[in-house]
Amino acid sequence: MQGKIIRGVGGFYYVHVPEMGLIECKAKGVFRNRKVKPLVGDNVTVELLDEEKRLGNISDILPRTSVLIRPAVANVDQAVIIFAASYPKPNLNLLDRFLLMMKWQDIPVKICFNKMDTVRDDFADELRTVYGDSGAEIIFTSTYNGEGLNELRELLSGKTTVLAGPSGVGKSSVMNAIFPEAAMAIGEISAKIKRGKHTTRHSELFFLPKETYVMDTPGFTSLALPDLEKEELKEYYDEFLPYQDQCRFLGCVHIHEPDCGVKEALQQGRISTNRYENYKTFFEELQHKKRY
Repeated sequence: MQGKIIRGVGGFYYVHVPEMGLIECKAKGVFRNRKVKPLVGDNVTVELLDEEKRLGNISDILPRTSVLIRPAVANVDQAVIIFAASYPKPNLNLLDRFLLMMKWQDIPVKICFNKMDTVRDDFADELRTVYGDSGAEIIFTSTYNGEGLNELRELLSGKTTVLAGPSGVGKSSVMNAIFPEAAMAIGEISAKIKRGKHTTRHSELFFLPKETYVMDTPGFTSLALPDLEKEELKEYYDEFLPYQDQCRFLGCVHIHEPDCGVKEALQQGRISTNRYENYKTFFEELQHKKRY
């Protein structure tokens, strides 16, 4: 039978098999010999050992469509990063780090700004000005008045999604609002692996209706940059691309060079100052990292 690994801890893998539910598995030694480690999100073949206790072995890992390095997960269709519009105030440097990390791993990103009922009406327009050309789709939600929740539900439906964001932004509230059945999935996992229901210490997938899987990841307050050369960084900023041909120098990194098309667009307000300042910060960080 086939299923999907939704959690792995201590050498055990918890596989969701649609017709049976959750099966606790160990991976066969053949994977160690091949130096292949099963990942959360892997579609696998399970050999059932004890139907009553729902125990089995993973006998095969099916081909992966994608592999994320951080967090380690396979077969991801998209990432949704949730930030609060306020309480806490969004840390756009952290958001830009996440966008960069996902783009480096070639995973499409949706940005969800939650708690929109707590900010003034024009705040959404300000955020669109910053991120409208970033290549990421932007969604605005509120669990208080229901804004954007149907749209987000549709975006998640039928896909495997990594859900990430800092602590306190309302990730759990959003999930409970759009998928009330998620609480049931959490309850089943908690009963099976005997842990508390309210602590996300490891990455795990929740199985929801219509072949929908959502991976909740631990809340984070910092994020390292991907392993890039500083000269490559500019290629991960979609808003720079229309203006790069207008730079005088081939290989212009859009910081100190004269006659730079990107800096000209910045001065004309066609590129977000916030995004550009974070770009410069990341460039310097990569420069420092490579030097030392």
